[in-house]
This record gives sequence, structure tokens and C-alpha cells, in this order.
Amino acid sequence: MSEGNKGALVGLAAGAGAMVFAPVLLFLAVSGGGTEPPAGGGGALKSGTVPAEYVPWVLRAGAMCPEIGPAVIAAQIEAESNWNPEARSPVGAQGLSQFMPGTWTTWGRDDDGNGRVSPFDPGDAIMAQGRYDCSLAQQIKRYKDRGIAAGPTLDLTLAAYNAGPGAVEQYGGIPPYTETQGYVTRIKSLISKYEDVAAGGGGGGGGTIPAGQKMAMPLAGNPPMTSPYGMRVHPVTGVNKLHTGMDFGVPSGTPIRAAMDGTVTFAGWNAGYGNRVVISHGTMDGKTIATTYNHMSAIGVSKGQKVKVGAPVGAVGSTGYSTGAHLHFEVQQNGQYVNPAPWIGK
Repeated sequence: MSEGNKGALVGLAAGAGAMVFAPVLLFLAVSGGGTEPPAGGGGALKSGTVPAEYVPWVLRAGAMCPEIGPAVIAAQIEAESNWNPEARSPVGAQGLSQFMPGTWTTWGRDDDGNGRVSPFDPGDAIMAQGRYDCSLAQQIKRYKDRGIAAGPTLDLTLAAYNAGPGAVEQYGGIPPYTETQGYVTRIKSLISKYEDVAAGGGGGGGGTIPAGQKMAMPLAGNPPMTSPYGMRVHPVTGVNKLHTGMDFGVPSGTPIRAAMDGTVTFAGWNAGYGNRVVISHGTMDGKTIATTYNHMSAIGVSKGQKVKVGAPVGAVGSTGYSTGAHLHFEVQQNGQYVNPAPWIGK
């Protein structure tokens, strides 16, 4: 966008006065407006399109609400700062997401845990962007429910991000501002750059299980296996014990995908596994099946969420008892760990 109107993050409406917004704390979902799917941007994040150090934050911000997927977050960052965390605009907007100081006071938090709240800290900026996007989406859905605005929720949310929700309310849709209309068009065109539609996303899936396999690979392509299922000396504890899954050595931030349709039964911290997600897949041949995804740098789902095969669940990391970035992937059958190799065709 132009420097003259730094959008809803700046709080200026093109051709209108400054807007003031109250904080709405949104973490995993927003309500209202039915179950309209996102018009683009709901797929998984395409590998290699986002700088690796930002992938965990983009995934987390893109999992806050169903209307704003990680590809939307990434597209906005490119439009706002072209991935420059030190970006400053002539009107005072700052950081990756180009927050104005007044708006930052409302939305900024110490999300990266470094003891400061700064728009120049990528983690803080991207998470604040996600919170703000989701609050706008909620507001837009209320407008639509009341019949005072019409159009795709994502398009109207992007317009509100640029021109302020008041302008969307005033005009009943995308306001007739050249910059705002161009901004919506640009973001929508950038989404495809960052979105891996084939992998599915937002819980909506779209991936497939290859013929002859019971599950899909939880990582894109053919990742290198660095440690198989079986007995081994644990690299951290030095104890000879069963390695309950398979390790795949891929860079930190690599998106992790659900191996089958299922329901998330755990998404949180475990001392040994670090950031861990467990997905229940129901029964197969009379036996209950679950998969686990471990040592993640970021979790992109929440307990109780239903996911489809290929949907993003988080990002590769090295949390918990780990000596380097990798995915530790497990399969459970009737609660017992079994060799994942036959399930994923390895």
C-alpha cells in the first residue's frame, strides 16, 4: 500500500478520518457469520516461500481463526514490508507488519518471550497481525449478519485492514477507494504464491493418501529419515530404549501435515516431546489409531479441532529432548506404539 495510507494497522481510512478500535482477544477461533470458508488462503503454507525463521510465527498467526490462513498472513507481510523486520515508513509505521505506535499499543504483546514488546520483533509483530486480522474478520461477519455489508468475508476483512472497518460499514462492502481496491486485489493475487492448495489447510484438508498406503507422509516430498523405529541409545539421556517413532531431519519451520483425517486430542507441551500434537483417527480393522507429531517449533491446531489429511498441524523444530531440528512421528494402535514405516510406505 502507499505510504499515505498504512491501512487498518495504521488506523487511517483513505479519504476518511482516523479510526479507533478496541482490542478483541482472539486465539484460536472467532464466532459469528456462519461457516463460510475462506476465499483463498485457507490452504497449507507452501514450503520454501517464507523465510525459515518466520515460518513458525506465520503458522501460529494463521491458525488463530478460520478466515485468515497462513498464506494470507504471509501475503500481507510481503505487501507491507517485503519481509524487512526493520522497515519504517515515512508516516511512522514500523516492522514486518507496519504497525503505527498507537495501534501497536493495543495489539502488541511479548509473544516471543524476550522481555520486550516491539513491532520490530518478528514474532511479536506477526502474532499481533494475526490477532488484529481475526478481530476484523469477526467485525465484518457481524456486519454481514446485520445486513449492512455484503461480499466475501476475506475480501471485506482485507478492505477493513486497509481502510478501516468504518469504511466497509459506510459503503456496505469494499469502499470505492482506489488504494483499498488495489490492496485487496494485490493481497488476493499474492496468496497463491504462499498457499499449498494440494496440501489442504485450516482443518479443511485437500491432501490425499497415496495408493497402497494407509497414511500420507506428514512432510512434503521425500524427507530423509534420520532414525527409524526400534531399539537405540537415546541421544540425550544415553539410555538404551525403544525409539517409538521415526525421525525425519528437515529444517526448522518446515510445515507438518496431518497423515490422516482425524480429531486433535492433544496440542501442547510435553517435557520430553516438546511441542506435541496427537490426532485420533478412529478405528481401522477394529483397532483405534492415532498419530503424534513432536518437537515442533510451533503448534498450528487446538484440542478438539477436526483436521483432514494434509492439513497443517504445526512446524518442525527442536523442542523437548532433542539435539536438532527434526520431526519425530509416531503411530499408535490401541494405545501402543507401532512402526510407522508400513503405514506411510517407507
